[in-house]
Amino acid sequence: MTAVVEQPVQPSVRAEPGGSWAAVFALAVFETRRLLTRVPVLVAFLVYVAWTVWRAERDSDGFPALQDVDRATQAAPMLVGLAILLSVNHAALRSRRHGTEPHFAVLVLPPWRRTVAHALSALAAALLVAGCVAAQFGREALRPGVIGQGSVGELLVGPLTVLLFGLFGLLLAGLVRSVLAAPLLVVFFLFLFLFLSGMSDDGTRWLLPVVAEATSNTFPSDLMGRPAGWHALYLAGLALSLGLAAVLVTGGRKPVVMAGVAGAVVMSLVGGVAQAQAGDPDPELVRARERATVHPEQVQSCVRRDGSTYCAFPEWGPRVDDWAGVVDRVRSLAGGGAHEQDVVVRQRIEARYGLSGDGALTPLERPHEVTVGTQWGGNRIPEFSAAVAGVLVAGDEKASTSMCDGRMVTVMWLALGWEPDPVAALRRVRLDDSVTGSSLVLQPTSGMYMTDAQTEVLRELLKRPRGEAAARVREHWAGLTAPKVTAARAAELLGLKAPKGDDKCLD
Repeated sequence: MTAVVEQPVQPSVRAEPGGSWAAVFALAVFETRRLLTRVPVLVAFLVYVAWTVWRAERDSDGFPALQDVDRATQAAPMLVGLAILLSVNHAALRSRRHGTEPHFAVLVLPPWRRTVAHALSALAAALLVAGCVAAQFGREALRPGVIGQGSVGELLVGPLTVLLFGLFGLLLAGLVRSVLAAPLLVVFFLFLFLFLSGMSDDGTRWLLPVVAEATSNTFPSDLMGRPAGWHALYLAGLALSLGLAAVLVTGGRKPVVMAGVAGAVVMSLVGGVAQAQAGDPDPELVRARERATVHPEQVQSCVRRDGSTYCAFPEWGPRVDDWAGVVDRVRSLAGGGAHEQDVVVRQRIEARYGLSGDGALTPLERPHEVTVGTQWGGNRIPEFSAAVAGVLVAGDEKASTSMCDGRMVTVMWLALGWEPDPVAALRRVRLDDSVTGSSLVLQPTSGMYMTDAQTEVLRELLKRPRGEAAARVREHWAGLTAPKVTAARAAELLGLKAPKGDDKCLD
C-alpha cells in the first residue's frame, strides 16, 4: 500500500510589500472617478465655474487689486465643499446601504484602508478646486493695470474648505451609520455660517472656514491685517485631524496614525490661537493704518505730470498715468484760468476702522487738491472726473460739495463732456442711476447735489456737438462759474431753452 503524504497548499496569490497600498491607490482612483461624476458634485462645479466666469465678466471694466482678488476666490468653493461632504459620506456608506459589508472581509483591504481611499478622493476634489482657484487668480493677475499682491494663505482657503468638508463627511460615515446625517449636517452648517458670519467678534469669526469682510474697500497689502497664513494652517490641521480621526474610527489604530492625530490637533490649535489674535490688531498695524489715513503724505510717493502732482501709495504707482489722463481731459474742456490750472491728486483711504469699517472720506479744504480712491475702473472713473471738475470750478473739495447752483451744469459738463457716451456716464455717476430729476452725484468724498433743472440743462448740453458746446462754455466761463448762478441763467448763456424742472437746492 502506498502512503499518500499531503503537502500544504500554497496560496495562489503572493503577498508583496506595498501591495495593499497599491490596492488603496487603485480604489482611490475608482472612488475619485465616481465622486467627480456624481450629480451633486457636477452641479456644484458647474455653478462654481459659471459664477466665477460671470463675476469676471461683470468686473471686466475694473482694474483689480490682487489683495482683493485672492479673497474673492474663497466663498464659491463652499458650495462644492458641501456637495463633496454629501457625496463622500454617501460613498463611504455604500456597502452598508447595499448589504455588502460582510463580503469585504475576504478582501485584502481592511476598513481603515478603504477609508484612506475615500479620503484621497476628497483630496483629489480639493486639488481640482485648487486648479480652478489658480486659474481665477492667474486670469486677474495677467490683466492690464493690475496692482498689489495676493496672499498664498488666502488662496488656500477655498481648496482647504473643500477638503475639510469632504473629510468631515467621511468621519460622519464612521460615526453615524445613516444617510440622513449628512444632509442634516449641511443644513446645520448653513445656519451656523449665517449666525457666526454676522458676529462682530473678530476672534470668533475666524473659526469659520471662510471669513468675509463686509466692505468693498481696497487697502494697501501691508495694511490688510488678516492672519491668512495662520488661518490656512488652522484649516489644514483641522482637515487632517478629521481625516485621521475617520481612519481611527474604522480601525486604523497604528502608532503612526495616533501620532498623526496628535500632530494635526496641535497644528490646528496653533493656527486657531494665532488667528484669534486678529480681534486685537497689532499696535504697529494700528499706527500704520492711522498714518495712512491722517498723514498719507508720509507713506506716499509723488510725481508730476504736465504741471500737476500725483501722490499715491507705493502699489498704485502704475495708476498715475490713468489719473493724469482724466485730469487732462477735464481741463481741456474748461475755460478761463481753469484750463491751465494745476491740481494735486492725493490718494486717500479710511483705514482706521479696519477692512470692515465704513468710514467716509471728508472733503479736503486745500486749494486745488483732489481725492482719488484705491479702486479704479467702471464707475470710479466718472466719479473721479466729477471731483476734478468740482475743484476746478469751486476751488477746493469742501466748496464743491456744498455747491448747489447753476455751476453744477458746468461741473458736470467738464466731468462728462469728454466721455464717448456722456449720458451713460451721467447715469453711472448718479446715486439713483437716473438721467432725469434731482439726484446726488457720487465722487470719492461727499457727493454733490444736482437739481431737476440743472439735470435738464446738462442733458440738453450733452446733446450738442462736443466742439460747439465746449466753445460756448469757454466763451461764457465767467458767468457759468459765478456763485449763485441759476440753472435758467446757465441755460440762457449756453443758448438752451429754459428748464421747466425745479431748481431748489436741498438744505
